[in-house]
Amino acid sequence: MGINIKGQVEKVNVKELRYSEFAERYMEKNHPVVLTGLMDHHWRASTDWVNPDGQPNLQFFSTHFGSSKVQVADCDIREFTDQKREEMLVSDFVGRCLQVEGSAVQCNNENPTCDGHSVSVPYLKDWHFVKEYPDYVPYVTPLFFCDDWLNMYLDNFRMHTDSDTYQQNKEICCSDYRFVYMGMKGSWTPLHADVFRSNSWSANICGKKRWLFLDPSQCHLVFDRNMKSCVYNIFDEISDSKFPGFKKAIWLECTQEAGEIIFVPSGWYHQVHNLEDTISINHNWFNAYNLSWVWNLLLRDYNEAKEYIEDIKDVCDDFEGLCQRNLAANTGMNFYDFFIFLSYFTMANLVLLCYINGRHGSATGSSTVAQHLSMNLGSIRKIASEMKHVHALEGNHDCVVDMIKTFEDPRFSKLCMHMGRTYVMIHKISYLSSDFESASVCDLVDLNVLKAYTSSQVYTPEDLIKFIDNAVAELGDCYVESSILRVA
Repeated sequence: MGINIKGQVEKVNVKELRYSEFAERYMEKNHPVVLTGLMDHHWRASTDWVNPDGQPNLQFFSTHFGSSKVQVADCDIREFTDQKREEMLVSDFVGRCLQVEGSAVQCNNENPTCDGHSVSVPYLKDWHFVKEYPDYVPYVTPLFFCDDWLNMYLDNFRMHTDSDTYQQNKEICCSDYRFVYMGMKGSWTPLHADVFRSNSWSANICGKKRWLFLDPSQCHLVFDRNMKSCVYNIFDEISDSKFPGFKKAIWLECTQEAGEIIFVPSGWYHQVHNLEDTISINHNWFNAYNLSWVWNLLLRDYNEAKEYIEDIKDVCDDFEGLCQRNLAANTGMNFYDFFIFLSYFTMANLVLLCYINGRHGSATGSSTVAQHLSMNLGSIRKIASEMKHVHALEGNHDCVVDMIKTFEDPRFSKLCMHMGRTYVMIHKISYLSSDFESASVCDLVDLNVLKAYTSSQVYTPEDLIKFIDNAVAELGDCYVESSILRVA
């Protein structure tokens, strides 16, 4: 079935793009772009993982990482809303690829009109390579994508832990959202929007991909009348009666070459086809620019989870708790997890803002960082206000975050230092570089100052709003205060 393709995703050479321009043109406007020139610098993956002829070096993976267990999708078999997956060793995946390769050669030799495959095409997906091999550094996250709150957080904390069922190796949510994908020609990913409605970036180490994109404003067109079921493959024969709006959808497309990186913004549904044997590196991430997308998804999924079990509300001792547990199981986090996440980043941004203002005042470079931190706090405050408006966590009698204990937690210090180094790098403030090599928040700010304007324990979004407002008032910086309120 034909689809209505009306445009190409823009391609931009990064030599012509500053970080502030990328943020304004693509992150803030939530628009996709293909970036060229970002992989000109040497990445180990570009040599170790690729043969001289540009094909994936499967033998390297089998030799060095063959014992890793990975998820492999069978691109020919649908299972619910995704492709059927199987766990296997990397060495077995390589064997499967070689089998497909041999089958394709035999098929083409015997029948020139053959489509190239007589066995199903495997696609290795969601390999947590960075977590599994921390001492092997295959790439460096490009500057444009470093303001990654999701993976910064998960490097130090777990997104969700159910105290009743928690086991060390069986978390509801995965340990990070940095992945390696390996797919042969003909492998593909069905139509979807990314986890948490996060941004993503995807770098082609080798091979070529075709991407089809649908603007978030048109995403209702690929759902059924009840907005429950989404089109699986846009190239199938799509039922007009089940998906009455599908033919009206207007798509963007692009072909991503080896060495190019694509930015996929929040909420854009996309389908991806590997036109050649391909290896890619993919990160999901979010920050102040797209926090609202994450919250809106959580709220929608919460309402659906609540509606689904509404009939047992009167006989359930902890109906709200059950809704939150179901939300975490289905979405990867719940209101409490997200609120803890917001609280930690509130504190981290405030620590850095106190330090910048106290030590460097209105110096040109540091004021740029201060503006970024103020924007972050404004975005968090806005989400907290929206949570308050829908009565999220209202009536909660258990402390969600103890600010003082958090300030004294070594993991929180690591988070602050990571954020500090990130913003110094993004805004190219070289004279601040060494300031964030220390190991403790206490080296940056006097905790007694921070303790003076916090009640320590935070229960609800209203508490977090008051904390932000009191802290900013104590800073006494009218520009920072107005910047935060303007975003919020």
